[in-house]
Amino acid sequence: MRQSIQDAGFPEPEAFSLAPSLVSQRPLLKTQALTRRFGKFTAVNGVNLAVQPGEVFGLLGPNGAGKSTVIKMLTTLLPATSGKAAIAGFDVTRQASAVRRVIGYVPQALSADGSLTGYENLLIFAKLYDIPRSQRDRQIRELLAFMGLQDAADRLVRTYSGGMIRRLEVAQSILHRPQILFLDEPTVGLDPLARSSVWALVRQLCADYGTTVFLTTHFLDEADALCQRVAIMHQGSVITTGSPTELKASLNQRDATLDDVFIHYTGDQLTTGASYRETSRTRRTTQRLG
Repeated sequence: MRQSIQDAGFPEPEAFSLAPSLVSQRPLLKTQALTRRFGKFTAVNGVNLAVQPGEVFGLLGPNGAGKSTVIKMLTTLLPATSGKAAIAGFDVTRQASAVRRVIGYVPQALSADGSLTGYENLLIFAKLYDIPRSQRDRQIRELLAFMGLQDAADRLVRTYSGGMIRRLEVAQSILHRPQILFLDEPTVGLDPLARSSVWALVRQLCADYGTTVFLTTHFLDEADALCQRVAIMHQGSVITTGSPTELKASLNQRDATLDDVFIHYTGDQLTTGASYRETSRTRRTTQRLG
């Protein structure tokens, strides 16, 4: 990436701290007993979360734990059965339109249009976000530069590498400068170099722009490297929350890893138990990302 957001002309971020004082700030995202039922099945059961401004927060859990359902409720794509959630002071249920203005969302499935150029993909999002016509070209060019995609702006996205596509998708999601960015499995299907590029991007968004990031991942090394705190879900409930360091120390086990923490609390490996449908979806995503 060749420019920081400030160099590209974005507004100066607030001076968020990731020090221990972070926890004393008012949460940017908060849920209270958030619950979602599908008929008699409870997918999410009374989840309480608090995410601080400027934090990278990871939601971990085996397939079927309820992570995707939580994300869908927080991004206003699925109504809660009961409980509450608020983002930047806006109620996710009663003030959904206001919530959508302060969030960005990158789903696991491919969201960029391969038949359009990088610039054209961003132009569509600029129109959807009601960015004034007089500002669109400048903001798109500045964001492409920040993402290191300016030289590929006029190329069709189907010619992009997987890492380039992910950066474009993040660009789409932050074009309106949201306060919090939701990333659902951001590095699925990417090679190690592309994964490293996405990690660097997440860190730069936090450091340069004060962006709060809420991510789900099946890569525990990713959560360990990026997240200030993580929550582990199992069978619809959050069973523990803390920093990776705190959770590893709680095992009283020498050289404990986040994998050990996960197995301790869920009794299973994170990557096991995928259904045919889930495996097929992941493989389709991987193939499309190249």
